[in-house]
Amino acid sequence: MEITREVFDHLVSLAAIQLEDEQAQYLLRELNHQLASIHELEAIPLSADLPITSNGVPYTASTKPELRNDEWLAFPDPQDIIDQAPQHEDGYIVVPDIPHTTLE
Repeated sequence: MEITREVFDHLVSLAAIQLEDEQAQYLLRELNHQLASIHELEAIPLSADLPITSNGVPYTASTKPELRNDEWLAFPDPQDIIDQAPQHEDGYIVVPDIPHTTLE
C-alpha cells in the first residue's frame, strides 16, 4: 500500500501547502519509504504473551503511574481568551471557512 499522487495532491491541498513539483515528488517518495518501513515492522511476528513495554522497560502495574482525578477549573475571565482571537462576535470566536474538496 502506498500513497498515490492523487491522494498526496489532495492532502497537500487540504494542508494549504505550496510545493514545487520537485519538492512534491521528493516528499511523496519519502512518505512512501516511511510507509514501506512501517509495513516491514508490521510483518515481524510477535508472540501474544509478549509484555507491553515503554522505552524498553516492562510496563507493569508497579511501574504504571497512578491516574489523577480530572478536576474542572473555570478560567477566571474567558473574555481575556476571546479578545486574543483575530475575530470574535457575541462571545464566540469566529473561525473562517476552510475550502476543501471531496476525494472520490
